[in-house]
Amino acid sequence: MNASDSSWLAEPAAVPAHVAVIMDGNGRWAKQRGLPRTFGHTSGARQVRAMVEHCQQCGIGYITIFAFSSENWKRPDDEVSSLMALFVLYLEKEVGAMSARGVRLKVVGDLTRFDARLQRLIRETEEKTAGNSGITLTVAANYGGRWDMLQAVRLWQAAHPGESVQALGEEDLAPFLSMAYAPDPDLLIRTGGESRVSNFLLWQIAYAEMFFTDVLWPDFSVKELAHALSWYASKDRRFGAVSERVAT
Repeated sequence: MNASDSSWLAEPAAVPAHVAVIMDGNGRWAKQRGLPRTFGHTSGARQVRAMVEHCQQCGIGYITIFAFSSENWKRPDDEVSSLMALFVLYLEKEVGAMSARGVRLKVVGDLTRFDARLQRLIRETEEKTAGNSGITLTVAANYGGRWDMLQAVRLWQAAHPGESVQALGEEDLAPFLSMAYAPDPDLLIRTGGESRVSNFLLWQIAYAEMFFTDVLWPDFSVKELAHALSWYASKDRRFGAVSERVAT
């Protein structure tokens, strides 16, 4: 299917309801150009707006980006500081434009490690865009899939004091996961040449189609996204059944 072919948009089942993205390759992109890694992160951040706009035009309701994992604290202090400053700048500069386009912003992860200013900006941005229904952009920050499941169990136990964990089923735990407000991702995109999920949305991507590309994130254009979406549209999604059963 040609990357520029958008005929699949006429088939609602071919359009993913939720796209998740691991934005990998910022540092290598900068290194290839003899620039500090921070330049790669800045260039990568600029790509987010175009990705969100294209997903919205395609009728995709949710896009989730992996901005900062719980393991990223192991990076050099200056890079971590730069990423935090970039996050603050993004929230301050983009919230108005996002809200005008009908974008609802959500941030998931263990936010307690962020400084008070960043936590306040996150709360204010979520509140300001809460009523928007164009598309939901979720930023996973200080997030890990294992953390997500662990905190969900703890929240469930707090809500059911004295009840045995033996009574806990998948449908009981799901509402306590950090992204209970969104459908599970249909498509996971990872840029940068790696083919692993890196502790991202481990529960939620159980049946996601996984698209891996060598393209580094700052070079991942709308054309590349269209190619990934076209690839997704060609998949026969059976969810453990056979095609005839799913169609029925």
